[in-house]
Amino acid sequence: MPKNITIFTTNTCAYCGMVKKWLGAKGMNYEEVNLDEHPDRQKEAMELSGQLTVPVTVVTKQDDSREVIVGYNLGKLAPAVA
Repeated sequence: MPKNITIFTTNTCAYCGMVKKWLGAKGMNYEEVNLDEHPDRQKEAMELSGQLTVPVTVVTKQDDSREVIVGYNLGKLAPAVA
Protein backbone atom coordinates (compact mmCIF):
# COMPACT_ATOMS: atom_id res chain seq x y z
CA MET A 1 0.00 0.00 0.00
CA PRO A 2 1.49 3.36 -0.97
CA LYS A 3 2.15 6.00 1.65
CA ASN A 4 1.16 8.89 -0.58
CA ILE A 5 -0.19 9.50 -4.09
CA THR A 6 -0.03 12.89 -5.81
CA ILE A 7 -1.57 13.57 -9.22
CA PHE A 8 -0.62 16.65 -11.23
CA THR A 9 -3.60 17.62 -13.42
CA THR A 10 -5.10 20.42 -15.51
CA ASN A 11 -8.71 21.45 -16.09
CA THR A 12 -8.72 20.22 -19.70
CA CYS A 13 -7.06 16.83 -19.20
CA ALA A 14 -9.40 13.90 -19.90
CA TYR A 15 -6.84 11.31 -18.80
CA CYS A 16 -6.47 13.06 -15.44
CA GLY A 17 -10.12 12.34 -14.67
CA MET A 18 -9.65 8.72 -15.73
CA VAL A 19 -6.70 8.27 -13.34
CA LYS A 20 -8.65 9.91 -10.48
CA LYS A 21 -11.71 7.74 -11.21
CA TRP A 22 -9.59 4.57 -11.34
CA LEU A 23 -7.86 5.38 -8.03
CA GLY A 24 -11.21 6.25 -6.46
CA ALA A 25 -12.68 2.92 -7.59
CA LYS A 26 -9.73 1.21 -5.88
CA GLY A 27 -10.43 3.16 -2.66
CA MET A 28 -7.12 5.03 -2.91
CA ASN A 29 -6.70 8.48 -1.40
CA TYR A 30 -4.63 10.98 -3.35
CA GLU A 31 -3.63 14.63 -3.42
CA GLU A 32 -4.49 16.50 -6.59
CA VAL A 33 -2.33 19.40 -7.74
CA ASN A 34 -4.19 21.26 -10.47
CA LEU A 35 -1.53 23.09 -12.47
CA ASP A 36 -4.10 25.55 -13.86
CA GLU A 37 -4.74 26.65 -10.26
CA HIS A 38 -1.12 26.21 -9.08
CA PRO A 39 1.11 27.22 -12.02
CA ASP A 40 3.98 27.66 -9.54
CA ARG A 41 4.17 23.84 -9.31
CA GLN A 42 4.56 23.20 -13.08
CA LYS A 43 8.34 23.09 -12.73
CA GLU A 44 8.02 20.43 -10.02
CA ALA A 45 5.79 18.25 -12.23
CA MET A 46 8.16 18.65 -15.19
CA GLU A 47 11.23 17.77 -13.11
CA LEU A 48 9.49 14.63 -11.82
CA SER A 49 8.30 13.41 -15.22
CA GLY A 50 10.78 14.98 -17.63
CA GLN A 51 7.82 16.05 -19.77
CA LEU A 52 5.33 18.88 -20.12
CA THR A 53 2.30 16.64 -19.96
CA VAL A 54 -0.35 15.52 -17.48
CA PRO A 55 -1.41 13.52 -15.65
CA VAL A 56 1.76 12.91 -13.69
CA THR A 57 1.04 10.49 -10.86
CA VAL A 58 3.68 10.25 -8.13
CA VAL A 59 3.36 7.18 -5.91
CA THR A 60 5.45 7.39 -2.74
CA LYS A 61 6.06 3.98 -1.17
CA GLN A 62 6.38 3.15 2.52
CA ASP A 63 10.20 3.22 2.16
CA ASP A 64 9.97 6.75 0.66
CA SER A 65 10.98 5.58 -2.83
CA ARG A 66 8.92 7.18 -5.59
CA GLU A 67 7.47 5.94 -8.82
CA VAL A 68 6.41 8.49 -11.44
CA ILE A 69 3.75 7.45 -13.95
CA VAL A 70 3.00 9.74 -16.90
CA GLY A 71 -0.41 9.56 -18.56
CA TYR A 72 -3.19 7.01 -18.09
CA ASN A 73 -0.96 3.94 -17.91
CA LEU A 74 -2.64 1.18 -15.90
CA GLY A 75 0.22 -1.17 -16.78
CA LYS A 76 2.46 0.95 -14.54
CA LEU A 77 -0.14 2.47 -12.20
CA ALA A 78 -1.72 -0.79 -11.00
CA PRO A 79 1.51 -2.40 -9.74
CA ALA A 80 2.75 0.94 -8.32
CA VAL A 81 -0.23 1.24 -5.97
CA ALA A 82 -0.53 -2.49 -5.16
